[in-house]
Amino acid sequence: MRHNVFTNNPTVPIDVKDRSISELMDGMLRTGFQGRKLAESVQAWHNMLGEKDTTVLMGLSGAMVPAGMRRVISYLIRERKIDCLVSTGANLFHDSHEALGRKHYVGSHLANDEKLFEHGVDRIYDIFAVEEEFRTADNLIADFAKEIGEISCSSREFMYLLGKELVRRGAAEDSIVVSAYRHNIPIFVPALSDSSIGIGLTIARRRGLKLEIDQIKDVDEITQIVEKSGHTGVIYVGGGVPKNFIQQTEVIASILGMDVAGHEYAIQYTSDAPHWGGLSGCTFDEAVSWGKIAPQAKKVQVFVDATIALPIVAHALHEKSRGIKRSAPVFTWDGPEGLEIAYNE
Repeated sequence: MRHNVFTNNPTVPIDVKDRSISELMDGMLRTGFQGRKLAESVQAWHNMLGEKDTTVLMGLSGAMVPAGMRRVISYLIRERKIDCLVSTGANLFHDSHEALGRKHYVGSHLANDEKLFEHGVDRIYDIFAVEEEFRTADNLIADFAKEIGEISCSSREFMYLLGKELVRRGAAEDSIVVSAYRHNIPIFVPALSDSSIGIGLTIARRRGLKLEIDQIKDVDEITQIVEKSGHTGVIYVGGGVPKNFIQQTEVIASILGMDVAGHEYAIQYTSDAPHWGGLSGCTFDEAVSWGKIAPQAKKVQVFVDATIALPIVAHALHEKSRGIKRSAPVFTWDGPEGLEIAYNE
C-alpha cells in the first residue's frame, strides 16, 4: 500500500497518570503540534549536553525575569545546561534588582495605567514594579561605575565586575549575574545601553565618568568562543538582538577564514511567527541560507510563550541529567590571544 511509507509511526494518546515531567515529555514525542515540538526540544537539548566538546550558547530576550524566570536561568547556568549567556540588559537589571532583595509584584493587565502612574507603579503586562525602587537601582549602577573608574571593557567584562559587586553586597546566590560570576559563565549584553543598566551608566557619564562599553570587543570575544569551541549549539528564548548576536558569529568566523559550518544544534522558544519577516520568528531553515545553522543540525523551533516552556523544559532536563557528568567548556580570558577553551572530562 502506497501510504505505508508515511504511516508507519502512529501517534500515541497521552494517558493521565502519575509520572515525572521528563516522562510526560517523552510521551509527548508521539503527539502533535507544539506539544511534540516542546518534547523534541527537551530531547535535543539533552542530547546536545551529551555531545563531547560542545559549547551551548543561550540568547535571552523578553521580560523573563519580571515574569518569574530568574531562578530557571540561574539553574541552567549553575548546572551547566548552558555555557554562555547573551541577554538583554533589562533582564540582568531586573535580576540584580531582585537579587538585592527588591521585588516584582503580581498585578493585572486590566489595571488603570493612569492610576498606576500616579502611584509610581510600572506595569509589564500583568506584573507591577515600584518606579522609586528602580531609580534606586539605577543610581546603584551609577555609583558602582564610579567605583570602577575610567575603563574601556566589553560587556562581558562589565557583567563579571557587576557579579563581583553583587556578591560583595550580599546578593542572592540564585541571581543570574551572581551565578555566572561564580561559575565562570560569560554574559554578553550587546545592547547594554538599551536598559536600566544603560540608564545608570548614563547617570555616571553625566557625573563626569569616562566608562566605555566596547561593543565591538563583544563581537570579537563571542566569535572567539565559536571559533575555538569543538562544536556549538544554540538556544533562543525569544529573538531580537541576543539571537542575531549569536547567529552572526558563524558569518564573522567564515569571513575571517575560519573553518566553521554553522551551529550544530538549534532550539528556539518564540511566540512570534515567520511570515512577518522578523528575526524573532524566522525559521532555522532560513538561517541555513546564511550559513548560521549547519544544514544537518538538529533544529527545533517551538512556537510557545517562553514562560510556559522554560519551567517545563528545565524540570525535564533536571530529571534526565541526574547522575550524568557533562564535558563542559572552561573559559580562560587572558593575554593577547584572548580566549582559551578547555573541556573538562
